[in-house]
Amino acid sequence: MKAADLPEGLVEVKEDPFSMMLDKMGEALPRATAVAINSFTAVHGPIAHELESRFHMLLNVGPFILTTPQSVTLDNEGCLPWLNTQEEGSVVYISFGSVIMPPPHELAALADALEEGKYPFIWAFRGNPEKQLPDGFLERTKTQGKVVGWAPQMQILKHSAVGVCMTHGGWNSVLDCIVGGVPMISRPFFGDQMLNTATLEHVWGIGVGLENNVFTKEETLRVLEIIMSSEKGKTMREKVVELKDIAMEAAGPEGDSTKNFCTFADILSGLHHDRMHQHPHGLRGIRHKIAGAFAAAHHRFARRHHHHHHHPKH
Repeated sequence: MKAADLPEGLVEVKEDPFSMMLDKMGEALPRATAVAINSFTAVHGPIAHELESRFHMLLNVGPFILTTPQSVTLDNEGCLPWLNTQEEGSVVYISFGSVIMPPPHELAALADALEEGKYPFIWAFRGNPEKQLPDGFLERTKTQGKVVGWAPQMQILKHSAVGVCMTHGGWNSVLDCIVGGVPMISRPFFGDQMLNTATLEHVWGIGVGLENNVFTKEETLRVLEIIMSSEKGKTMREKVVELKDIAMEAAGPEGDSTKNFCTFADILSGLHHDRMHQHPHGLRGIRHKIAGAFAAAHHRFARRHHHHHHHPKH
C-alpha cells in the first residue's frame, strides 16, 4: 500500500470539501452510538477489528445490493438478450459510474483496445458517444458490442457471459462486482477509489489496476489478456466467486449483515421511541425519516427473504 493510494486529505491537510468532510467524520464517528457501513465483515477482517476498537459499535450491514430492497432497472437497450448470444465469460462490461468520465485520450485508447482485441463489450456511456468516441468506432463495432446510455448493472454482472468489469473502483461498484462474481480492471479517479483498487488487486486478488492509473491501448490490452486469458485471471475469478458466496451468506437469513441490520433498526427505533416520549407531539427532523425508512426497508427485506427461504430459486 502506498501513500498515493490513500484518499486526498489524509496524507496532507487540504481545505477542499472532501478533506474537510473526512476530518469531521474522524471527529464525529467515535462519538456515535453506532456506525453502520455498507460492507460485510469477512471482506475486511483486520480493518473491522481496528474500527471496532475505536467505535462504540460497528455494524456491517451490506452489501446493500443484497440487504436492502432494490428498484427494478429496465433494460430498454436490450443488453440482456444480447448477452444471451455471447459465449460464457467473453464479454467486457464497462462502467465508470454516474459522475465520472475518463479524459478524451483515455476514451480513445480504451475504444482502440476493444476494437483491436475484438472483445465483445457493453459500455454504459454517460455522455455523447458519437462525439466522444473515435470516428467510426460505433459503426465498426456495432456487431461486436453495445454502447448504451443506461444499463441494468447488477443483472449484467450476474450474467454468465460477462468475464470482466472495467470500473472506476468506487465502493458500490466493487461490491456489485463481488456480488456478481466478476473480476475487475480498475481505473481510479479520486476519493477511496485508489485504495479500493490497491485492495482488490493486492489484498483480495480479484482484479488489477493500470500502470500509472491511465488507459493506454497497450496497457488496456495487457490487463484484458491477464483477466480473460491467463491462469492468473482464472484464479481471480475463483477468488471473487469465493467472496460472492461469503457476501451471500452474510446477507442471508442468519447472516451477520442481516443481524446487524436488525440491530441498527432497533437502535433507530429506540431513538424514535425516546424522542416521542420527550416530545408528545411527535418526532421531527432527520432521525424520524431515517428510522421510518430503515424500519420499512427492514420489514420488506425480512419478508422477501422469508419468501425466498421457502421458495428457493435455481
